[in-house]
Amino acid sequence: MELSCCIWALSGSVKKILPQIANVGFKYIDIQPFVFAHDDIQTYMHHFNLQVSCLATSFGIPEGLALDSENELLTAHALNYTKKALTYGKHLGAKVAYLVPGTDGSPKALSRYMRSFTSLADQASKLGIKLCVEHFPGSAFPTVSSTLNFIQAVDHPNLYLLLDIGHIQISKEDPVEAISSAGPKLGYVHLDDNDGQNDLHWSLTNGVQTENSLRQIFEALKKIQYNGHVSLELSANLTNPLEALICSRELVLNIISIS
Repeated sequence: MELSCCIWALSGSVKKILPQIANVGFKYIDIQPFVFAHDDIQTYMHHFNLQVSCLATSFGIPEGLALDSENELLTAHALNYTKKALTYGKHLGAKVAYLVPGTDGSPKALSRYMRSFTSLADQASKLGIKLCVEHFPGSAFPTVSSTLNFIQAVDHPNLYLLLDIGHIQISKEDPVEAISSAGPKLGYVHLDDNDGQNDLHWSLTNGVQTENSLRQIFEALKKIQYNGHVSLELSANLTNPLEALICSRELVLNIISIS
């Protein structure tokens, strides 16, 4: 396993953010599409020996567009945006990308989602990118189990689960059981904490999480032989976001040896 950091945990320009992340000791970063110009972020990544581990593909999708829209033209535009985002990630070296679902969990919407996700999984495969779906409370896929059911129904070899520990705390699922259920379909992991009710992206163990619960999570990951990245996804609105990253990183490294 490798430890990564979602760069939206910090605010500011790429010239400000990337040196801070590198100085903390991170080697890998998660990025959002088109936030920084391709040439700018590539230059600073190279300078600070950082590599992209994951792309938040659906971030910034224009308002009104959706992968499950009843309007086929709007769906086509959403697919076009998402495919461009995947290409952006490919140019920066991303090996994994993920999508956040919308809120419509009706059978018709899920059918439209299946068509869109199949097309995007095909495109991601051509680019050498593993495509994941993130479970998100309040969305069409509010739990790990519902997301895995959808992935199984799509039945595409390049569609995986992004497991978010904070979201599991809200949906009240057992993270160890969730990891075991995902097995080889686990494609990426986000680490964060909250109060068990809201998606706050606090520093690790600052909410309902404990060091013991984190240990159990990493033991479960080891048991299924997960060899991907785990990424700290913390909020830039914390009192001291950089200190939160430092403390969370040290905690993870104290729990398990991650190079």
